[in-house]
Amino acid sequence: MGLLFSLWLYNQKPIIMEDVGQLLPTKIKEVHGATSEAELQKWVKKSITNGEKISVAGMQHSQGGHTYYPNGVVIDMKNYNKILDYNPNEKTITVQSGATWDDVQKKINPDKLAIRVMQSQSIFTIGGSISVNAHGRDIRYGSLIDTVESFRLLNPEGDIINVSRTENSELFPLVIGGYGLFGIILDVTLYLTNDELYQIRSKNIDYLDYPDYFQTEVMQNEDIRLHIARLSVAPDTLLREMYVTDYELVENQETLTNYSKLKKDTLAAPQKFMLGLSRYSDWGKNLLWELQNKLYVGQDGNYITRNNAMRGDSKFMEYDNPTKTEILQEYFVPVDELIPYLDDLRTVLETEELNLLNITVRYVNKDEEAVLSYAKEDMFALVLLINQGRSKKDIQNTEKVIQKMIDVTLKHDGSYYLPYYSYPTQSQMDEAYPRKKEFFEQKKQYDPNEVFMNLFYKEYSQ
Repeated sequence: MGLLFSLWLYNQKPIIMEDVGQLLPTKIKEVHGATSEAELQKWVKKSITNGEKISVAGMQHSQGGHTYYPNGVVIDMKNYNKILDYNPNEKTITVQSGATWDDVQKKINPDKLAIRVMQSQSIFTIGGSISVNAHGRDIRYGSLIDTVESFRLLNPEGDIINVSRTENSELFPLVIGGYGLFGIILDVTLYLTNDELYQIRSKNIDYLDYPDYFQTEVMQNEDIRLHIARLSVAPDTLLREMYVTDYELVENQETLTNYSKLKKDTLAAPQKFMLGLSRYSDWGKNLLWELQNKLYVGQDGNYITRNNAMRGDSKFMEYDNPTKTEILQEYFVPVDELIPYLDDLRTVLETEELNLLNITVRYVNKDEEAVLSYAKEDMFALVLLINQGRSKKDIQNTEKVIQKMIDVTLKHDGSYYLPYYSYPTQSQMDEAYPRKKEFFEQKKQYDPNEVFMNLFYKEYSQ
């Protein structure tokens, strides 16, 4: 009897769910993996019958509890990852939502095709990327919503419906960038583009010169297809020095196949070591910036394919510490506001305690199709990597600084990205996302019983 009771207790052991940020450990009821549409539909209908809340999870790189809910059921999509249809001639592909960008690239790369928009790493699931309406390095396309032709949705009633710009069209801009709150994205049809061979153009630049450089040297050169910049977080040059990297179409595309083998993400020990030093000292930050400058500017003149340029390394950023974690923030600011914005942001960073490790800069053109659109006009996107403690006091300190940074962003007509930890206030979200009320009203219309739930919704839907 004692053994049976012990086994029962073991089987009742609570499941603690965390995302990559590790700041919101939450007790949930169950996790269900699925490999078929029938299984997914079964789990959803069972949860509806039992009055359970459902959250949808991929790689869980959203850091604000977007993929789980207290005492809820988590549907893990990672094994729902087949490629269903591929038409190289029409440049379209249909994939299940648990497939990663790496899966797609491996399929299309032999046919000299590439993805139009994705994040800077290929590790994320397609469903997760669509749920946050991701953007990337391409300066000719907008956010990911631009590249989606259609998708199928398992809705809060347990039914499967087609969604596109012409069929159930009202759901299209709600589900894309909708953080899993309207159902489970089953499979997606994406528009593809040609793989291309680029020559890397990289150089140092003063931050004061960057907006003019971007508008005249980058945007007016049709051969530059991808772009990324990096801002110094080193104390000696904070937000003043930059290096820019442009990917320029080469004239002789016949040599594409010489470079087309997909590169692998390897554990770059020197980069990992230097990033580690920068976590713990200003000296390390200054040294890392000098070495990064030499490394990236040293790539000037090298050749790379579009597919490889879009699959940046991520393993060197892996971090495991029992008392600390690393979070992301992303701020969008109009192109014309960048210089005064950086000056104001620098004032905050010089007076507040924040362990800022990295800032990359991308460009996102105006795209208001998604209800929760972050690009209300042509914007620069600043992605910040922050090292912070996990204690209550550390969380409160980081919250205070981030709210100040968001105030600066809003002052310059900017906005911030929603997949991250819930540091922003309600009023900050109201200002950054003027269609917030409409989004949550539509959520209640399409899911009146709130079947699909997560901590992001719990925090901001009031």
